[in-house]
Amino acid sequence: MKSNSLSLRARIFVYMILLVIVASILIAAVTIYQYNEQSQDYHEQRLERKESQLLSRINYVLRQTTYPVSTENLGLIFKEKIYEIANIQNISFNLYDLQGTLIKSSKPSFESDTINRCIPTETLNKLMQSVDKRYVEENEQLGADYQSSYIVFTDVKSKPLGILNVPYFEDDSFNDAELREFLKRLGYAYLVMLLVAIAFAYFVSKFITRSLKTISDKMNETRLEKRNKKIELKGASQEVALLVESYNSMIDELEESAVQLATSEREQAWREMAKQVAHEIKNPLTPMRLSVQSFQRKFDPNDPKADQKIEEFGKTLIQQIDTMSSIASAFSNFAKMPAQKNETLNVVEVIDLALDIFSENEITFEADKKEIIAKIDRTQLIRVVTNLVKNAIQSIPKERDPRVEVKVFEENAHIGITVSDNGLGIINENRAKVFEPKFTTKSSGMGLGLPMIKNIIETYKGSITFTSEEGKGTTFKVTFPKEQL
Repeated sequence: MKSNSLSLRARIFVYMILLVIVASILIAAVTIYQYNEQSQDYHEQRLERKESQLLSRINYVLRQTTYPVSTENLGLIFKEKIYEIANIQNISFNLYDLQGTLIKSSKPSFESDTINRCIPTETLNKLMQSVDKRYVEENEQLGADYQSSYIVFTDVKSKPLGILNVPYFEDDSFNDAELREFLKRLGYAYLVMLLVAIAFAYFVSKFITRSLKTISDKMNETRLEKRNKKIELKGASQEVALLVESYNSMIDELEESAVQLATSEREQAWREMAKQVAHEIKNPLTPMRLSVQSFQRKFDPNDPKADQKIEEFGKTLIQQIDTMSSIASAFSNFAKMPAQKNETLNVVEVIDLALDIFSENEITFEADKKEIIAKIDRTQLIRVVTNLVKNAIQSIPKERDPRVEVKVFEENAHIGITVSDNGLGIINENRAKVFEPKFTTKSSGMGLGLPMIKNIIETYKGSITFTSEEGKGTTFKVTFPKEQL
């Protein structure tokens, strides 16, 4: 999983655990490194002490011997003394001449075959080239770390006599066992510390992100259409407090913007409504004006058909006046929020009676029960059903056999009504505009029927949706609760 896909709380938790693990690994690594360094220093100092002790004993023997002190006599001088020194110091060592040839060894004679009779040339050169005439050769033998020290010893006049060789095995088995035991105990301690760190990281990350979670929840609940509550956090950090302050300021600005937007929308709605009313009223006024002007030019009181012409003229005016009255009523019904005159009634019976005004035999009505009781305004319910059925009938082309199906049913605590037709359907580009005022696909009409129905249904805490298949028909579904709160 990528780190940038983790939540802030998860990141804090993971990073704190990683910090503990990395710190534990570093401490263990430093411990092992420190042990190795101390072990190396210990062996170097121990080898130096052995060399110092042997040189001190060699110098003592050289001072006490009766043989002339020279390289050629070293074999005689240390013929027996070399074993005495080795037993006293508990150290095995070898003596070589200055050309690197073995003179005497403190090991028993049957082991002398395992000893180098001559110092390797490379080793001898490095010894002679060193400043302090001392060289330590390191290699591995028999699976253990092995060192071989070479140092030039002198007589009392500081004249080089020979080369002292001290073999030294670095036996760390005991120390290694102690190190493993220490690391084992340290591992247990780290395990306990890791468990404590996990619990600590969990609560710390939860505490750190708690304020951010509160802010996140409030931001998710923020809506333009409702009054949003400000955030109040006590004991928040300075950064979180600044974030809360910015959010609360945004809420104030949002409410101010919402008020301005609502005012602007209302003003725009009224302007659009006024333009629509003026447009719809002008439509019948124009033929009325033309009819009056024509009547004035052509009317002859002495014409024997004067009464008939006056009657026809009156019918024309009355028809246009009825159109204007219908326009006024439609806008009035749309603008007026329906009052909730709730009454307990049988929805099935009311809808069945409402469908009687239609003479089409192609309208079928179906209910899953004979009686579905709800509290709703009878007039508004009839208006919803009749408008949906009327739209369904008008959507069916003349060359097609009309078929309109009305169904009513119960859905838990809600009532559902569907009106289906086999009309032309609704094309995709018009689906988002169906419930907008003034939108219509008919040659006549003002496009207020469906917006008015939506207005009524939402007043009753209900909803209206539709499904449509182009060329095959449309189904509108209305749902509203049985009981109004």
